[in-house]
Amino acid sequence: MFFNSKKNEVNKVEDSSAKDLALITQMNNELAGSLDLKETLQNALEVIIKRINAQAANVFLIDEKKQVFQCIASKYQAYLEDFEIPITQGVMGKAAASRKCIRVGDVRKDVREMAEFYFDLDNKTNFTTYSVLCSPLVVSGECIGVIHCLNKKTNTKLFEENDRKLLETLSGPAALAIKNAKTAKELIDKNRMQKEIEIVGDIQKTLLSQNKEDTFPIAGINIPAKVVSGDFYNFSDLGKGRFGFGVADVSGKGIKSSLLMSKASSLYRCLSKTIFSAAELLRILNDEICETASRGMFVTMLIGIYDSNKKELLLSNAGHEPPLIFSKGETFSTFEDAGPPLGIAPQYKFSEKLISFKESSMYVFTDGITEMKNPKGDMLGQDGFQNYIKKYQSTPNSQRLGKIIEDLIKSGRVQKDDLTIVTVDGN
Repeated sequence: MFFNSKKNEVNKVEDSSAKDLALITQMNNELAGSLDLKETLQNALEVIIKRINAQAANVFLIDEKKQVFQCIASKYQAYLEDFEIPITQGVMGKAAASRKCIRVGDVRKDVREMAEFYFDLDNKTNFTTYSVLCSPLVVSGECIGVIHCLNKKTNTKLFEENDRKLLETLSGPAALAIKNAKTAKELIDKNRMQKEIEIVGDIQKTLLSQNKEDTFPIAGINIPAKVVSGDFYNFSDLGKGRFGFGVADVSGKGIKSSLLMSKASSLYRCLSKTIFSAAELLRILNDEICETASRGMFVTMLIGIYDSNKKELLLSNAGHEPPLIFSKGETFSTFEDAGPPLGIAPQYKFSEKLISFKESSMYVFTDGITEMKNPKGDMLGQDGFQNYIKKYQSTPNSQRLGKIIEDLIKSGRVQKDDLTIVTVDGN
């Protein structure tokens, strides 16, 4: 009788072990095939709750920047989505630090365990916790979060030691699956963002004026350092022999700069058709950018109107690089008058200047041109840029700027910023 009893106990243990092994295998297979993070988490919790017979379970992942556990998935414990707990707090903090699965007895009776339990979870959900199992999710030595099980579905509601061992075993494949799903999501998000950036870049290109026939007095070129650009230019025929143009450079790089560029260029394109004062245009643009641009962001911009009948050029400058004016006698001069960049001084009144512009060419450019460095680390500067202007001055303006850029790159100079040049030819 005694031996039969022992034999039955052994059979039960073996049967339980076989079931656990089969469950682990099943979980590995199911989770390995899922790259959807939400789906992976929900599947993992379903398996764990069913096998351990828990009332509720949650997955908390570590947010490294905030240094908190953030609830990513929850089963049978409502209102926990995005709930955050400091990574040093409670049973979760202890499990993550020790890299061990922890079983907490009756948190309502044991003074030590009461001190360790984070009661804000119960206060948040109106849930009454009696017993806790908490296992770290560890992949390649890195703890990425925890699985948090609450209350056994028994009269005592208390977890047993074999529950702890099982959860510890199940946490391994769950952690790997979650890591794989996170990596897949990050890759998808990265690809999506890259695609969106490419779309922004394509939209930006449509905002730039297209070069016209060689007889048109203005031409431009823009070569972004990356997919999107913080530079822009625009020119148009205003009628009656007048031609308007604007060149700008937005501070910083990246999406924020490109969005501000798009806004400034759109405003300029719209306003330049009806406002024929360069200074007034800058004033309106400045007030708008001061109101809406993020702190610390600004735009340098030069606006001009060329009157081909009077051979005059009206210019106003908001902190932009002084343009180079190349006269027929092969001498260079600059237009130095400049106010502050747009977005810095609200209600600023910009000045404008009318200059004679006969048998001359003006080159408006961004600092990406003059700051290009050769293999020795020397910047091009204005003097170096002037040499390229002289070399190609006789080339039609629609081709001239492309040849200058091509030569700069062939010479070994490195592009680290957006390259923009606009030329205005006065006959």
